[in-house]
Amino acid sequence: QLQLVESGGGSVQSGGSLKLSCTASEDISISACMGWFRQAAGREREGLATIYIGGNTTHYANSVKGRFTISRDNSKRTVFLQMNGLVPEDAAMYYCAADVPDNNKNILSRLLAGSCPELGPDGYGYWGQGTQVTVSS
Repeated sequence: QLQLVESGGGSVQSGGSLKLSCTASEDISISACMGWFRQAAGREREGLATIYIGGNTTHYANSVKGRFTISRDNSKRTVFLQMNGLVPEDAAMYYCAADVPDNNKNILSRLLAGSCPELGPDGYGYWGQGTQVTVSS
């Protein structure tokens, strides 16, 4: 079973930066999407960024576009989230997740699409335990 482990969270002052990492326990299919999500206390889980493992296509939520960058290193089974210009509203538990197609039809569909435009958590079947980010003003 695929396992994901996040790291890199911590406490920073407003305007600061953090780089989160998400390492997988095994090679991830090139048809997979990897995403970063966050959830603050009392709020719904919010999709932030996605990346297609088989290419470099990325998508971002408006709330983080221009400040956060998702990237991957397949050789290290790791996906990153570089976060710049952090503000107190960014404080939350941050999670990475994997959407791995589980049948040939879905695999082909993903390969043909070549991207992961959906920022919602549905479809992401594998989740890490999360890493906490705190931003002080």
